[in-house]
Amino acid sequence: MTDNGPMSESRSHTSSAAGADRAALVAAFDAEMQPERFKDYGPNGLQVEGAARVRKLVSGVTASRALIDAAIEAGADAIFVHHGLFWRGQDARVTGWMKERLKRLLTRDINLLAYHLPLDAHPTLGNNAQLGLRLGLLADGRFGEQELGFIGGRAGGGAFADAGALARHLELTLRRAVTHVGAPPSAIERIAWCSGGAQDWFEAAIAAGAQAFITGEISEPQTHLARECGVAFYACGHHATERYGAPAMAARVAAQLGIEHQFIDIDNPA
Repeated sequence: MTDNGPMSESRSHTSSAAGADRAALVAAFDAEMQPERFKDYGPNGLQVEGAARVRKLVSGVTASRALIDAAIEAGADAIFVHHGLFWRGQDARVTGWMKERLKRLLTRDINLLAYHLPLDAHPTLGNNAQLGLRLGLLADGRFGEQELGFIGGRAGGGAFADAGALARHLELTLRRAVTHVGAPPSAIERIAWCSGGAQDWFEAAIAAGAQAFITGEISEPQTHLARECGVAFYACGHHATERYGAPAMAARVAAQLGIEHQFIDIDNPA
């Protein structure tokens, strides 16, 4: 990842001149993620209605103006993201940045689909599953609210020699510096992870038997818990831990419907 603007990845070359119905696209995503199972912080599914036919789908992490502009440039009829536009308790007025994002979507007739917790939780294509895949971790259990957290060990067995070895592995894989606090008294075998802003789940990870916890962010209390409990805590970046689920899920659905897919990564240091 760089600070030089959007990066395109995970392109599917399968396309159909006729495209797919918008309703079929929404139904395919709903069937994969079952959003009705989750109590979430905002609406999952179609957030902004656009063209009735979708020929090209762009996926990304957040429905930022930069992603929307890049999707327009790419000729998208629909955008699929993890972080949508609407959240519980936000200011409902359409002004400023919200007006600018909506104006681009509506004037270009682009559909916006967003799935938050359902994308985190998917057992194979979700953020946590895909993060574990890239880190070489294999989950054998779940923990936390709505069982969104994953816990397990190295896919090939074995352990990380110490907390520093795991930190180096995370930095090499995710291509960024990580914040690391605390160290277990022995090699690390049991690892829990939950992407994004799941720092408050650290206690639940400890209770589940984790020797290390990987997430995106850290707040003040986790430093003390890590030091006092002898469990390593790793903050690896909200965006960095959540950039894998959206392209994996979108590629699956695009292939099912025979439409083109392109993942566009808008770098975010947070």
